[in-house]
Amino acid sequence: MLMPKRVKYRKQMRGSLKGKANRGNTISYGEFGIVALEPCWIRSNQIEAARVAMTRHAKRGGQVWIKIFPDKPVTAKPAETRMGSGKGAVDYWVAVVKPGRVLFEIAGVEEGIAREALRLAAHKLPCKCKVYSKADLQAEVTAREGGEK
Repeated sequence: MLMPKRVKYRKQMRGSLKGKANRGNTISYGEFGIVALEPCWIRSNQIEAARVAMTRHAKRGGQVWIKIFPDKPVTAKPAETRMGSGKGAVDYWVAVVKPGRVLFEIAGVEEGIAREALRLAAHKLPCKCKVYSKADLQAEVTAREGGEK
């Protein structure tokens, strides 16, 4: 599982999922990628399940990049515990994902295999995702910027 080696502050507030991703929203390393369409928290075990699905379908060919990292701790208190007595211990780690964020990238395999591998990986994730090629995502971002002006 992915998790930070060390953290300065062990327990964080929940935060908000408002707005769109303004970083990590371009396909920078690979040729194809998965883009989140809605905000969510993605657990470390879900990231690992998606990675395994991708690499297995590609038969360990090509190269896979994971563009998110679970650096937010989520705490939980034991079942049947009375109210009070402070915040619970860290239960699992999540990556905060906003719409437009590129989650995974793949390169070095043919288009059909890459798209199917990314589709299988997207089924393992808790939010709606879409598979994009580098050119398609670039065209959509420029069209969106042109429409806003």
